[in-house]
Amino acid sequence: MTPFAIAGIQMHVAALHSNVADMRHRLDVLMARFPWTQMVLFSELAPFGPLPRFAAPPGNETIELFRQDARRHNIWLIPGSTYEQLPDGRIFNTSSVIDPQGEIVAKYSKMFPFLPYEQGVAAGTEFCVFDVPGVGRFGLSICYDIWFPETTRHLTSLGAEVLLHPVLTGTTDRDAELAIARATAAQFQCFVFDVNGLGAGGVGRSCVVDPSATVLHQSAGLEDMFPIEIDLDHVRRQRETGLKGLGQVLKSFRDRAVDFPAYNRDSNVDQFLHALGPLEIPKQGALGTLADSSSLYDFTSADVNPKPVGNVVASITGETVNG
Repeated sequence: MTPFAIAGIQMHVAALHSNVADMRHRLDVLMARFPWTQMVLFSELAPFGPLPRFAAPPGNETIELFRQDARRHNIWLIPGSTYEQLPDGRIFNTSSVIDPQGEIVAKYSKMFPFLPYEQGVAAGTEFCVFDVPGVGRFGLSICYDIWFPETTRHLTSLGAEVLLHPVLTGTTDRDAELAIARATAAQFQCFVFDVNGLGAGGVGRSCVVDPSATVLHQSAGLEDMFPIEIDLDHVRRQRETGLKGLGQVLKSFRDRAVDFPAYNRDSNVDQFLHALGPLEIPKQGALGTLADSSSLYDFTSADVNPKPVGNVVASITGETVNG
């Protein structure tokens, strides 16, 4: 067995004042109640809330307080994320990984800001994995990143066995996000720790999912502290033999017979995507490209030439799917 105890803290997040003191208080309570906890994860933008105007410079005094807390409790600490403003003026949504010695061992900036709503936030370009000695490899992504399976694909290709996923979801798509968390765990044969906030920090409903897509914990819409001891040997065994002895998806992807032209920006197979219109907040009564849906299929590529057939699309062989 390779057990490791990770706790999520789902708490109320205010938008107009610092939540740092409340976070540190809850951390103290958690460690008093569950001293066997080895890693703690807060929700996205928990320290200062969702407004970019509260962006702080790197290496600020708040992160120093969290470094002290990690040392004091001898834990790995991911204190959610904060908006971080660089000297050149760019703002990133950035999370730090602090080890039990209080050292920042990794930082990650959200690759997919929630556009068109998270305006003015730059996209990160570097992936984040880190090792807990004697335990295993962890990957970090933030909120909307999980909607793009390529992010988790890359993390697991780098060996990540646990996906740490702080989120701030206060919108009506939380059900979809929970489904994606379960699918991610199954697709990539990893544990998923998905921690949401409350109030300005989200609608709660944090979850922990194991590599077989079994939900180990599901919070409601109230404050919650949930330490879960996981066994990383479960990940390794499933990656060896498959989900319930069935699909060995990581090995199947490794041994694939195809590369994907959609990932080559010069392949000219993504014209459909370019026909979808600008990435912007919808306006009242706007029809957009739906006013002339035929434009979505105005392709010229010799490799891909789908034709609308009722509610389905003909393949390049001319065969259709019944539906």
